[in-house]
Amino acid sequence: MKISYSWLKNYVDTDLPVEQAAALLTGGGLEVESIERFERVKGGLKGLVVGEVKTREKHPDADRLSITTVDAGGTELLHIVCGAANVAVGQKVVVALEGATLYPSDGEPFVIKKSKIRGQASEGMICAEDEIGLGKSHEGILVLEATARPGMPAADYFGMASDEVLEIGLTPNRADAASHLGVARDLLALIHCTSGNTDSKLQLPSVEEFRIGGGLNIEVEVKEPQACIRYSGVTITGITVKDSPEWLKDRLRSIGLRPINNIVDITNFVLHELGQPLHAFDAEKIKGGKIVVRKCPDKTKFITLDGVERELSEKDLMICDVSGPMCIAGVFGGTGSGVSATTNSIFLESACFNPRSIRKSSRHHGLKTDASFRFERGTDPDMTVFALKRAALLIVEMAGGQVASEIIDIYPEPVPPFRIPFAFSNCDRLIGKKIDPAVIRQILTSLGIIIESDSKDALLLVVPPRKVDVYRECDVVEEVLRIYGYNNIPMPSSMHASVSHAPNPDPVKVQQVVSSLLSVQGFCEIIANSLTKGSYYEKNTRFNSGQSVTLLNPLSSDLNVLRQSLVFGGLEVIAYNHNRKQEDLKLYEFGKTYLQSPKGFHETHHLSLFLTGRKMPESWNASSESSGFYQLKAFVMNICVRLGIPVTGVSEISDELFSGGLKIESQKKTIGEFGFLHPSVCKQVDVNTPVLYADLNWDHVLSLLPKKQIAYQEVSRFPSVRRDLALVLDKKVMYKEVEAIAYQTEKAFLKNVNLFDVFEGEKLGKEKKSYAVSFTLQDESATLTDKQIEKIMEKLIKTYQEKLGAEIRQ
Repeated sequence: MKISYSWLKNYVDTDLPVEQAAALLTGGGLEVESIERFERVKGGLKGLVVGEVKTREKHPDADRLSITTVDAGGTELLHIVCGAANVAVGQKVVVALEGATLYPSDGEPFVIKKSKIRGQASEGMICAEDEIGLGKSHEGILVLEATARPGMPAADYFGMASDEVLEIGLTPNRADAASHLGVARDLLALIHCTSGNTDSKLQLPSVEEFRIGGGLNIEVEVKEPQACIRYSGVTITGITVKDSPEWLKDRLRSIGLRPINNIVDITNFVLHELGQPLHAFDAEKIKGGKIVVRKCPDKTKFITLDGVERELSEKDLMICDVSGPMCIAGVFGGTGSGVSATTNSIFLESACFNPRSIRKSSRHHGLKTDASFRFERGTDPDMTVFALKRAALLIVEMAGGQVASEIIDIYPEPVPPFRIPFAFSNCDRLIGKKIDPAVIRQILTSLGIIIESDSKDALLLVVPPRKVDVYRECDVVEEVLRIYGYNNIPMPSSMHASVSHAPNPDPVKVQQVVSSLLSVQGFCEIIANSLTKGSYYEKNTRFNSGQSVTLLNPLSSDLNVLRQSLVFGGLEVIAYNHNRKQEDLKLYEFGKTYLQSPKGFHETHHLSLFLTGRKMPESWNASSESSGFYQLKAFVMNICVRLGIPVTGVSEISDELFSGGLKIESQKKTIGEFGFLHPSVCKQVDVNTPVLYADLNWDHVLSLLPKKQIAYQEVSRFPSVRRDLALVLDKKVMYKEVEAIAYQTEKAFLKNVNLFDVFEGEKLGKEKKSYAVSFTLQDESATLTDKQIEKIMEKLIKTYQEKLGAEIRQ
């Protein structure tokens, strides 16, 4: 939210530098994110003055140039070479002095320097309006009024406005501060508290001159009082729609708004001044002379001011005439009833709508406006009539005409203020410091909170409805604290806290261990959005689209469900990086997935890994080999080893998610799955390269963690022995069977089994393959003898021959 400091000072009499005011507001909860300087014309016409042409002579060496002497307010006349045909003696002109920087309407800025033009000295420049950014004309120099005084700064002559603009990061609860008046109220309270001087008061704009004429009445009927809390309006006739005066344009430009015409500009001005949105209807376009606040049938067509035809919901509150809708209440106007250049009478609306109703309409249509921003958070129902009078007076002043009707004010159930008992002892306890009750009273009064009754120990407060977030005693304490100053609360010398239970093992620490393990191996952590496209889960039998958790009011079709898997978020990150020429990626993410079933909603923690591109970073001494399945398997297995979780089951998978991969288990629980993603899945996110993906069920991983710490085992003093076997087997036999049989056959001395070569060829036969397997044997208490080793190997060979039909290659 942008706040003009010079505009703000219309309501608070202060000479504080803008930096000090920004610091006060930030300390009071209205964080000033930046301070920017606003100038109507870039550069603010610095270095430009009014000059008077004293003499003009033709340049001896150029027919189109003139040599002039100009009085620019200095002790001596300036000699300036000018190329304009309309320059003449006696003219008052704009002169750019040496060192001035000009910002033309088109082109790059340039600096004025003393120079020689065709041999003649030139000590400045007589300017055309396009050369200084005041317009587009370059037909000749800009000639000023005869009353202009030589030496007068051009910025003063043209009334150049300059200002400091505060960019405030407004939090959603501070609807009362969504205007210059709201910010001024906080600034005044902060000044009172810090200076101790409470003489200055909030200076509201005067509406005492509001007068009612007559001639045109518009009838109003509110059919939805729950959605339209208060509706006020007035008719103004005899207006002329034209450009706004410069001061009003400057006010709007300073906060980033584009001036349109005097009527629209005034409604925008009052919106940002008082926080009350207004809407002006062309009174002649209100059919039947009646406004009806109601809802329309579902799927009614309506064209908004931006020319888009929209389909209304039956929940949308609409401002209608007798024939149909004219405006989406509190959100956006329609094309048929707005103010145009031919408008000569208007109906001015000032209303207070139910925030929930406006929020639903805004989200349904994807429309965010300055009005909806405020209505969604809650506006002040007590401000509608005051804002109406303020705007009407400005319209009469700038557009002519007269107020042609009584103020219509439909307010069937007035919103009561919040009555809150407040105890000083509770305030001191929550803040942690005893604050003088007189200071508390002064803070509350400065914020516009009324003290209805006052006793030694407690107050009964009346909080106006504009402060939508202050309805409990603790909210009042927060108001006192933010004005008193968080920095004024001392830090205690000691802190007291109860000992809380920490689970063992701690899930947070376990996640940090795995994060560190992956990060040191070149992985980058990602955090993808939990909201995703529902279409991802509709054409893949691996997922059930009926189990998706669907949002009732999605921001868009791309963010309409909660994710069932981490795979698509990771693929979107890969696609984003591929589009920016980042091909080699190793990514991981910890996150939740969401499902719904007849039994309710379910959340599951997962860890996902992604590999794509080269195995090693591109280098002259590294191979260009792509990331492979066994590389991913090693990462997954390393996680299990690091956490002390034994993998007791491995099985192959191939479906619409994985074109090929493995599922691993431990203690009959699935730890996870990994492998190559199916190309059709990658294609859904426009990823055209192979992607390796691992999905670990983190809840299962945590449940399988060993409860005891890993015990140290002394390294054996006795040597290990390795023996190799080349086993010729049927192709259907998997290595895991070879490994399992080995451990079942020799449980005492077998320490490790490793596959170090696989061979297939015509000599073995079409349905045969050879596994070269190493066996590591070791006795912890003695050195193994040759006789013991031979006996173990004979037993292994015999078992492989009997169970797998193996042949031993020599």
